[in-house]
Amino acid sequence: MNYADITASPEALRTQLQAFMDQHVYPNERVYHEQLHALPNRFATVPLMEELKDKARDEGLWNLFVPRSHGGLSNVDYAPLAEIMGRVSWAPEIFNCNAPDTGNMEVFMKYGTEEQRQAWLQPLLAGEIRSSYAMTEPDVASSDATNVQTSIRREGDSYVINGRKWFITNAMYERTKIFIVMGKSDPDNPNRHLQQSQVLVPKNTPGVTIVRPLTTLGYDDAPLGHAEVLFEDVRVPAENILLGEGRGFEIAQGRLGPGRIHHCMRLIGCAQRALEFACRRAVSRSTFGKTLAEHQSVLEDIAKSFSEIEQARLLTLKTAARMDEVGAKDARDLIAAAKITVPLMAQTVIDRCMQIHGAGGLTGDYFMAEAFNYARWCRQADGPDQVHMMALGKQIVRRYADS
Repeated sequence: MNYADITASPEALRTQLQAFMDQHVYPNERVYHEQLHALPNRFATVPLMEELKDKARDEGLWNLFVPRSHGGLSNVDYAPLAEIMGRVSWAPEIFNCNAPDTGNMEVFMKYGTEEQRQAWLQPLLAGEIRSSYAMTEPDVASSDATNVQTSIRREGDSYVINGRKWFITNAMYERTKIFIVMGKSDPDNPNRHLQQSQVLVPKNTPGVTIVRPLTTLGYDDAPLGHAEVLFEDVRVPAENILLGEGRGFEIAQGRLGPGRIHHCMRLIGCAQRALEFACRRAVSRSTFGKTLAEHQSVLEDIAKSFSEIEQARLLTLKTAARMDEVGAKDARDLIAAAKITVPLMAQTVIDRCMQIHGAGGLTGDYFMAEAFNYARWCRQADGPDQVHMMALGKQIVRRYADS
């Protein structure tokens, strides 16, 4: 089934998107934050966001993330668009291309029943509601997804959910209406990868409590936010199960592969924009009788940053091409390599560019501090660096040890 209505070529979309960012997004960065801070509830809808979403929809810049398998773009064609959107932290939502909703929509496309798609996918595609993906837990090492302890227990025609989740993106947002919750439905199954299931839990279900908003390096990422969520005897109909009992780990693997590469695409946009800011700063400020751009240390930082961004971009594009050719599962080596490389690259490059901006680089006057926070938490999100390095290392050893 097709879920995208994209008629322009990838090249035309890129030109359109750049023009939209130049005309509507960059000039409104300060306005967006002013409106956000003026809201009585920081996790409410920013008026500017709704205005820009209407413009983007009218211009055909909508649901650009939809994969080729469902009528959208290839990963290679989407990558430059995601990079452009990633240059401003809140911009992807304008085009209905923000995490975690893109991943959740893909879950519904791949694994949802027709009834589940009608109830949740259609309003998500329309940008009418938002969603959360509830997997990480505070009481176990969630880098091993088989550790999750949340209970999903069948009782007659219902499932009953008990457990505590945290760092659940979008959970604080007032527009969020549905959670995809991962937990254990068969904890005694000898196969650890068949113990888990995923179930749909409307946010307003009795027993769902948003405990508190969480911060990363002091940022609450409002209005989306990351929350701690408690599920106490939460009861949902049995038809809310996704794909079937014991398929939770399978769904998680199918969801997280594309999501990881989308983060990489956006982070390259963050790093590229930071480098451009640093270059302009370097020719506009002088120390010790010459511009910053005449100091060798500054030039070295700019040169290294340019080289590292180009390397990461090429790796990401190669990964995207491989995913287009063989699918995410068979491209998992390159996905892991990109996920290890790109967030750390972005963190390093943005840090250098903040340094070139002096103390101002640490403030909200520039986008870089928030972008640094994004890069840093991406080294934990969708699996920490260490897990990807371990998995990739095993793959590479197996590939060459017997050759």
